[in-house]
Amino acid sequence: MSEPVKESAERIVLGKILAPFGLQGWVKVHSESRPMTDIGRYRVWQLKQKNAWVDVRVKSFKAQGKGLIAKLEGVNDCNQAEALAGAEIAVTPSQLPALAHGDFYWRDLIGLRVFTADGVDLGIVDHLMETGANDVLVICGERERLVPFIMDQFVLAVDLAERRITVDWDPDFE
Repeated sequence: MSEPVKESAERIVLGKILAPFGLQGWVKVHSESRPMTDIGRYRVWQLKQKNAWVDVRVKSFKAQGKGLIAKLEGVNDCNQAEALAGAEIAVTPSQLPALAHGDFYWRDLIGLRVFTADGVDLGIVDHLMETGANDVLVICGERERLVPFIMDQFVLAVDLAERRITVDWDPDFE
């Protein structure tokens, strides 16, 4: 394990350490990334323990049964692995892969103001949710609205610089 990380650094939490796995210092990992194995693409994780973030190098990562396990640098036995149980796993925004034009990270959409094509203010994106068919914007304004995030059908434009999303949506739709 290495030096503590500056507390002011921005982080994206991708999962957490669940428990030790075996006797050699491997840990079970819960991943929030999609697909779940994408958390293993990062060679350095920031782990939060006791309210401090620490950089940790990932030596090995793999699927194990229906779950994931990782071998971390400096973690060589089950006692050291047990001490990491519950630690959040994060990366910095600079570690995220570049996206194709028209693709967005959910984190970039949260907080954007949403307008109809006619200029009606629907509110602000509070969060997104997966439905299986497509992602859905959860917009909080004078009431909550659920708008499918389908580009060129319901979502007409996303302007990150202006912090604005334009949608084709009837504001009276229940």
